Amino acid sequence: MVIKVGNIVSHTGALEWGAGKVMEITSSSAMIQFSDGKNRKIAVSHFTTLQPAAPGSFLPPPEVPAVMKAARAAKVPKAAKKKL
Repeated sequence: MVIKVGNIVSHTGALEWGAGKVMEITSSSAMIQFSDGKNRKIAVSHFTTLQPAAPGSFLPPPEVPAVMKAARAAKVPKAAKKKL
Protein backbone atom coordinates (compact mmCIF):
# COMPACT_ATOMS: atom_id res chain seq x y z
CA MET A 1 0.00 0.00 0.00
CA VAL A 2 1.26 3.47 -0.86
CA ILE A 3 0.86 5.86 2.07
CA LYS A 4 0.00 9.47 1.17
CA VAL A 5 -1.03 12.49 3.22
CA GLY A 6 -4.81 12.49 3.55
CA ASN A 7 -5.22 8.69 3.25
CA ILE A 8 -7.58 7.04 5.72
CA VAL A 9 -6.05 3.87 7.14
CA SER A 10 -6.46 1.35 9.94
CA HIS A 11 -3.72 -0.45 11.86
CA THR A 12 -4.25 -4.21 11.72
CA GLY A 13 -2.49 -4.73 15.05
CA ALA A 14 -4.51 -2.11 16.95
CA LEU A 15 -8.08 -1.96 15.70
CA GLU A 16 -9.13 -0.28 18.98
CA TRP A 17 -7.41 2.91 17.74
CA GLY A 18 -10.06 3.21 15.04
CA ALA A 19 -9.40 4.62 11.60
CA GLY A 20 -6.67 7.18 11.15
CA LYS A 21 -5.87 10.04 8.80
CA VAL A 22 -2.29 10.37 7.52
CA MET A 23 -1.18 13.86 8.54
CA GLU A 24 2.52 13.89 7.63
CA ILE A 25 5.06 11.61 5.97
CA THR A 26 8.84 11.66 6.40
CA SER A 27 11.50 9.35 5.03
CA SER A 28 11.31 7.23 8.18
CA SER A 29 7.70 7.41 9.43
CA ALA A 30 4.14 8.66 9.03
CA MET A 31 2.23 10.73 11.58
CA ILE A 32 -1.34 9.46 11.77
CA GLN A 33 -4.22 10.98 13.74
CA PHE A 34 -6.46 8.14 14.92
CA SER A 35 -10.12 8.34 15.89
CA ASP A 36 -9.21 7.62 19.53
CA GLY A 37 -7.75 11.14 19.65
CA LYS A 38 -4.05 10.26 19.61
CA ASN A 39 -1.44 11.05 17.00
CA ARG A 40 0.99 8.19 16.42
CA LYS A 41 4.18 7.85 14.41
CA ILE A 42 4.29 4.63 12.43
CA ALA A 43 7.74 3.62 11.18
CA VAL A 44 8.19 2.88 7.48
CA SER A 45 9.12 -0.68 8.44
CA HIS A 46 5.59 -1.09 9.87
CA PHE A 47 3.64 0.30 6.92
CA THR A 48 2.63 -3.29 6.11
CA THR A 49 0.38 -3.19 9.22
CA LEU A 50 -1.64 -0.35 7.68
CA GLN A 51 -4.69 -1.13 5.56
CA PRO A 52 -6.91 1.25 3.59
CA ALA A 53 -10.09 2.18 5.46
CA ALA A 54 -13.36 3.66 4.27
CA PRO A 55 -13.21 7.48 4.20
CA GLY A 56 -16.32 7.73 6.38
CA SER A 57 -14.79 5.51 9.08
CA PHE A 58 -12.43 8.25 10.31
CA LEU A 59 -14.04 10.38 12.98
CA PRO A 60 -11.75 13.21 14.00
CA PRO A 61 -11.54 13.70 17.76
CA PRO A 62 -13.72 16.52 19.11
CA GLU A 63 -12.07 19.90 19.54
CA VAL A 64 -11.43 20.55 23.23
CA PRO A 65 -11.57 24.24 24.15
CA ALA A 66 -8.43 25.60 25.77
CA VAL A 67 -8.73 26.11 29.52
CA MET A 68 -7.20 29.22 31.00
CA LYS A 69 -5.25 28.69 34.22
CA ALA A 70 -6.04 30.94 37.17
CA ALA A 71 -3.49 33.62 37.92
CA ARG A 72 -1.14 32.88 40.81
CA ALA A 73 -1.21 35.04 43.90
CA ALA A 74 1.73 37.39 44.35
CA LYS A 75 4.54 35.97 46.46
CA VAL A 76 5.30 37.61 49.80
CA PRO A 77 9.02 38.31 50.28
CA LYS A 78 10.69 36.36 53.11
CA ALA A 79 11.53 39.56 55.00
CA ALA A 80 7.83 40.50 55.10
CA LYS A 81 6.91 37.03 56.40
CA LYS A 82 9.26 37.38 59.40
CA LYS A 83 7.50 40.62 60.50
CA LEU A 84 4.10 38.90 60.50
